Amino acid sequence: MQTKVQKWGNSLALRIPKSFAVEVGLENDTAVDLTLIEGKLVVTPLVQPPFTLDGLLAGITAENLHTEIDSGAAVGKEVW
Repeated sequence: MQTKVQKWGNSLALRIPKSFAVEVGLENDTAVDLTLIEGKLVVTPLVQPPFTLDGLLAGITAENLHTEIDSGAAVGKEVW
């Protein structure tokens, strides 16, 4: 399939046909990795981790909560 690279603001954009997007799991705002391999542009969808902050926080219990640690005195301008 052929398509065109077009100007979008100060950048260039490439429209991805819906059939291609569906096949590789691309949706609007999907994060992708762009690489150059032997002079070819390769677009790879980034796999989103199967967890969220809310999900991770929900997993904290009294049994698995770590105690506070002492990391020593300040060595710079950090404030504790």
